[in-house]
Order: sequence, then structure tokens, then C-alpha cells
Amino acid sequence: MIKKCLFPVAGYGTRFLPATKSMPKEMLPIVNKPLVQYGVEEALDAGLYEVGFVTGRGKR
Repeated sequence: MIKKCLFPVAGYGTRFLPATKSMPKEMLPIVNKPLVQYGVEEALDAGLYEVGFVTGRGKR
């Protein structure tokens, strides 16, 4: 049974410029929550309680 979830959030988000100039793409607000929160909530609802994020080394 799958128990872990991994989110690839690396990259600079150049396709979302200029919005990603000031914040990472996974933190862009959609309605009233950051984009990545929707994925985490779905994973938790599916019973996955170990969540990891793959980020880039130079990401701010």
C-alpha cells in the first residue's frame, strides 16, 4: 500500500512570470490558499500522511 507522497516543486516557474518574480510558483495563491496546499490536502484525504517536497538548490 502506498503511504508516502512526493511533490516536485523545483524549477523557477518562468512560464508564470511576472507572478513568480516575487514568490515560488507552488506558493502562488489560488482563490485563498497556496497552490501546493490543494495537493497536500488531497494527499491527506487519500490517506497519505508522509509528504515530501523536491525543491531546487537555488530556489528562494
